[in-house]
Amino acid sequence: MESFYSTEQQQLQEQFETHQLAERLQQLIVESQISEQHQPFIESRDFFFLTTIDHRGYPTCSYKGGHPGFVKVLDPQTLAFPSYDGNGMFLSLGNIKGNAKVGLLFIDFENPHRVRVHGDASMMENDPLISEFPGAELVVRIKVSEIFINCPRYIHPMQQQQPSKYVPQANQTAPGAQWKRLDLVQDVLPARDQETAQLLGGIITIEEYGALVMKGEG
Repeated sequence: MESFYSTEQQQLQEQFETHQLAERLQQLIVESQISEQHQPFIESRDFFFLTTIDHRGYPTCSYKGGHPGFVKVLDPQTLAFPSYDGNGMFLSLGNIKGNAKVGLLFIDFENPHRVRVHGDASMMENDPLISEFPGAELVVRIKVSEIFINCPRYIHPMQQQQPSKYVPQANQTAPGAQWKRLDLVQDVLPARDQETAQLLGGIITIEEYGALVMKGEG
């Protein structure tokens, strides 16, 4: 069985005299499946951070947002979440196709708490779950190998103002992305996005887009 701690991590534990503490914490909090404690917390989140590994070995950290419940616990070892329309770079999903190893970090800023997940991700065409995620282009499934809580003491308490208007909802059309109005990308937009600029008020410059971003528009 592969060790939870690397040699380098163990060296630092020895240096700072936390080796025994680290071993104890692993025994106490690291689990191999989603418990009854973890499931309601995960399914109540409206965002999480996803780490994937690219072809050069660099970790890519992405924010994934939706409405509460957009991450589903399918069984004690399986999570699923939707992939919505993005910027077309497919950094996270492309990484997953090359390296299935992923990490997920779920945080509650209002009542400081966090849960970390390690697992293997996969995608398949026409996943039967896609109908349960309005607006999803793909569904990502995570086979959980490790899940554990983290001390919340350095989480800054914050309050959410309102959900993002861009998150897809059933029977509603989400606003188009403002960056698709940029003059610099009009000639390379996919066919489905060719009319977005016109629908949102016309083509804009990078400076005009920057001003929109500063107002919280994407």
